[in-house]
Formats: sequence, structure tokens, C-alpha cells
Amino acid sequence: MRAVVVTDFDTEPRIDDLPVPEPGPGEVLVRIAAAGVNPFDWKVVEGAMRDAVTHAFPLVLGSDGAGTVERVGPDVEAFESGDRVFGQFMDVQLGRGSYAEFAVAKASKLARLPDALPFDLAAALPTASVAAHDFVEGTGIGPGQVLLVNGASGGVGQSAVQLAAAQGVRVIATTDAETADYLRELGAAETVDFTEGSAADQVRVAHPAGIDAVIDLISGAEEIEAFASILRANGVIVSSNGAVDPELLAYRGLRGANLYANANPATLASLAEAVERGQLRVRIDYKVPLEDAALALGRLMEGKARGKTVLAVGAQ
Repeated sequence: MRAVVVTDFDTEPRIDDLPVPEPGPGEVLVRIAAAGVNPFDWKVVEGAMRDAVTHAFPLVLGSDGAGTVERVGPDVEAFESGDRVFGQFMDVQLGRGSYAEFAVAKASKLARLPDALPFDLAAALPTASVAAHDFVEGTGIGPGQVLLVNGASGGVGQSAVQLAAAQGVRVIATTDAETADYLRELGAAETVDFTEGSAADQVRVAHPAGIDAVIDLISGAEEIEAFASILRANGVIVSSNGAVDPELLAYRGLRGANLYANANPATLASLAEAVERGQLRVRIDYKVPLEDAALALGRLMEGKARGKTVLAVGAQ
């Protein structure tokens, strides 16, 4: 089978020919139709997890995917051959990912895909929209409160804006002028153009009494303090980059957490239903063949994404 692999950390992704993997107990082999591309994928190449877990090389890249069940391993009762599914596939310890014609996933990381949803849209959902769901839930934000989504232009941010706005939250979205109108369509009550100066300072001027919560998708540890400083007492900030120091925030009467996407069948199914009902819109702004995975990853690294990136792998 064709697969996009790296042979070590900090090496260029390339197409290789690998054996079709076999599903083990509790696992499912999926014929991939489309694979979602995420910033986390290139962070793996850079070695973001090298000190936390052993990596098997050659490593097939890619966390997200959608396709058709080819066969199931022992002890799998939720799926059978021919089922349309989507979910998360990456397992760096086994060198497995979704940028391939066939991929193995744990059954606990997959959900059935409704017939009305195309594979490319489903492949765009798992990591980004699950992260958005978990981040919004992690803030504990409620109707009438004010939430800043810092980094709202990308796939996670766009989903977070929608999920929070659907709960009656007043959402402020940082973006550029090109994407501002679209984010307002998705439910943002306010937008802040980060190209015009400090986004945190702009929010502080507009909300001198402070805001209730921040979902920060882009700041590192050195930059996140500016956004924590615009929170009112007992406000909360969550980071997707491990940039929050919860103890330091608690000392100042604030709350914080570092959160990561944790896909499970229930959350995946609820997101698919939200898309079906028109309550969650997912914009695919870049779609290329499997062979152009390196190009797609480079575009994300350069910050050019204004939605989700998807690789077309098999029959759609």
C-alpha cells in the first residue's frame, strides 16, 4: 500500500510502499478514503513527543481519517466489514497513522459515519472539532459570558466559535481581515484583527472589566501571559500548546489548564450529528492527493490555513 512516512525526526515526508497492516484485538483495519491534516502531524515530525514515548520508524504520518472498514480484529463488535467510519488513527509507538491507503485504529477511537456525510468532511472532523468541543467544555463557559478564541482562523478555532456561540456565549475571535466576515457568519460576536497590533491589548480596550475565558490555540508559554491578564477574577484560560502554568494562575485567582483532543465514539458521533443538522460547519480550504502531503504540511507550518486541510486517498 502507498503511505506517507518519515524515517526519523526532522526528516522530509515521502511516499513509500508498505505492507497492509493487520488489526489486532480491539482494532479495525480501514480502507482510507480521506485523511485530515493537522498541525500536530508536523509537530510529531519535529519530535514533540520524542521524550514522552518511543517512536517506531518508518512512521506513517496522520491522525485523522475516514473510510470503509476492511476487516476487524478479535473482540470488535461495534463494527463490521463495509461500515463507513471516521476517527483517529495515529499510534507512534507502532509507527501507524492515517496518511495511507489502509490504516489500523482502535475501535474506541472510531465512530460510524452517517451516509449523508462525505469522507473528506468526516476526515476533517476528529482532531480539530473534538479539540474544540473539549476546549469549550473545559472552560465551563455559559450563556451570557464572554470567551476569546485566540487563533480562530483555523479548523479548531472555527469549530470552537460555533460550539460556544451555540451555547449562548459571546465569542470574540482573533483573525485577520480576510477571515473576519466568515467567523461572524459562524457566530463570533466580535473579531479582533491580530495584524493591527496586540490582540490582547485590543480586547482589553474593548472589555476593560475583563472577560470570562480564553481558548488559546497559538501562544507559547512566553506569549500566553498577555491573554491571561485580560481575564476577570476566577476567569479561565485553556491552552492547546501546553503553555499554561495552572499553579501560577491559581495564585492570582485565575484558573487554567493544558488540554488536548481525546476522541471517543460518543463525541465523534455528536459532532457528525451537528454537521448533519447544520449546527456545525467545517470549511475545507485545501485538498490535495496523498502524494502532496509534504506540501500540505508545509502550508500549515507557514500559517496559511483558513480552515481544514484534507488528503484525498481512495474512492470518495
